[in-house]
Amino acid sequence: MAKQVPLIIIGGGPIGLACALAAQKEGLDYLILEKGCLVNSLYHYPLNMTFFSTSERLEIGGIPFVSNNAKPTRPEALEYYRRVALSKHVKIHLFEKAESIKSNGEGYTVVTDKNTYTAKNIIIATGFYDIPNLLHIPGESLPKVTHYYKDPHFYATQKVIVVGANNSSVDAALETYRKGADVTMVIREGEIGRRVKYWVKPDIENRVKEGSIKAYFHSVLTNIRDTEADILTPEGVVTIPNDFVIAATGYQPDFSFLERTGITLSDDAVRSPSYDPETMETNLPGIYLAGVVCGGMNTHTWFIENSREHADRIIRHIVK
Repeated sequence: MAKQVPLIIIGGGPIGLACALAAQKEGLDYLILEKGCLVNSLYHYPLNMTFFSTSERLEIGGIPFVSNNAKPTRPEALEYYRRVALSKHVKIHLFEKAESIKSNGEGYTVVTDKNTYTAKNIIIATGFYDIPNLLHIPGESLPKVTHYYKDPHFYATQKVIVVGANNSSVDAALETYRKGADVTMVIREGEIGRRVKYWVKPDIENRVKEGSIKAYFHSVLTNIRDTEADILTPEGVVTIPNDFVIAATGYQPDFSFLERTGITLSDDAVRSPSYDPETMETNLPGIYLAGVVCGGMNTHTWFIENSREHADRIIRHIVK
């Protein structure tokens, strides 16, 4: 028999937690469904990652986030959000994946890999970190290729290709280089990304300029083999020895889940989901979006710091 919950929040990241705290404040019963661990996406970030935002801009529910650094680190963020969830007794089912949302005439039925629920209102706050943007080239499925860079020590003394020129790519290139890797960057554009953290950008540019890190600009990776890889450059194809490829090509929301639910997506390449920016309600009454998922392929549009307010907008609309 389906379990009845007034509000189901899909996604237990910072914004999902913010929605839960806003619901608590208004006395609205809810349940978070999270397919992985608490703040699952943050957990899978690189071990040494430093946030662009300062700690106060990552706070949720008015609970102070105290950091030892000007910019908080991944471990500090995990500690903060874990402390918030535990101290506020947030109602959350971890390792329970929402598989479908269907209208039942009076609300919605949510089927997970463990249970079935009915709810009047649903908030989808699923982020975008689970589905990488693929290169679609031969050899991408080799074990030596990853879209999820974690720890630089693994690459010590190895010949590493890093694809991309934004924050994830630059962090991977610098960290693996400093652990003794021979690093080559393959960059589609003609420069290091303009959104790269301002205290990191001069570092990578200087390493490239001095030749410590090789960079091919206006170039793309075209083929990956066991011990080498091909790069298409303005001067032609270059083949270089290679042990590992870190394809930091970005990620995208689970568009298929949104489409199966019935949420309208734009017809262009951005695939923006339909929602009212004042209430965050989608084209389906009672189903709301919160956080990064709102941006479609423009995953750099929404961050924790500028989407925390989605929680208050949604709960305010539900309560009304």
